[in-house]
Amino acid sequence: MNNPPSLGTDRNDAIRRVLQGLLFANIAVVLVKLVVSWSTGSLAVLGDAIHSSVDALNNVLGLAVMRVASKGPDAEHPYGHAKFESLGALLVVVFLSVTIFELMKGAIGRLTRPTQALQVDTTQGALLALTLLINIWVSWYETRAGRRLKSELLLADAAHTRVDVFITAAVIVGLILSNLGHAWADSVLALVVSLLIARVGFQIFRRSMPTLVDERALEGGTIQQVAEGVPGVMSAYAIRSRTAADVRFAELTIAVDGRENVAAAHRIADQVEQRLRDNLEVQEIVVHVEPC
Repeated sequence: MNNPPSLGTDRNDAIRRVLQGLLFANIAVVLVKLVVSWSTGSLAVLGDAIHSSVDALNNVLGLAVMRVASKGPDAEHPYGHAKFESLGALLVVVFLSVTIFELMKGAIGRLTRPTQALQVDTTQGALLALTLLINIWVSWYETRAGRRLKSELLLADAAHTRVDVFITAAVIVGLILSNLGHAWADSVLALVVSLLIARVGFQIFRRSMPTLVDERALEGGTIQQVAEGVPGVMSAYAIRSRTAADVRFAELTIAVDGRENVAAAHRIADQVEQRLRDNLEVQEIVVHVEPC
């Protein structure tokens, strides 16, 4: 017995509007950081700009994902399209890996040869401070929208933007040190930024893999306890569960009194589905009924 997709059209449209608005804000941040990096020659600022570009890329991927993932099951995708979200996240990890390599190579090269301390004027510093404020607002707004819409996609993207806040703050500190004559500061901060980007990439990878390898969404004993709490269910077994994006799937077999007619057994199965939906927030459920 299958339930219809749980994602409503209004909710999908609201998430798309949030992503579209944040995309423009993130593009503005990237452009400002690229200008500052080009005018100062700072690798740390360049790394920060590239990392911020991932925020914009996440918004683009999010829009594409919501367009595809919100589609219901079809002949080629009987379980729906929600896993496209995890595949898009892995593309971001690939992009981050190339960024880390190039950034660390440039930073190590500067540390192994004499370089002049970078000079940052007031305007450049003010522009970086402005991007910091924009990122703080983006993170706050997206977190609030994610909680309101119960969107894991928005909440994950907001967490990524919070990392961007700390990176930008670190870069500003490095430029201040470089302005004071510490030429090593920019390269060292570039290495720190690389490590922070690597940490974000690992978190995205770790969050995506359980979905792609069909790791269980819930303990089998938990599902069994809820199902066997329904009157008429003698036992529940052969339990499987998985998740795709924010959709949980569960499949189980229940044993009912062999003397029950088909209609009564069907009602018991419906009650099991409703209990799992209400108690464990499982959206897609298949219940097999066997006589006992």
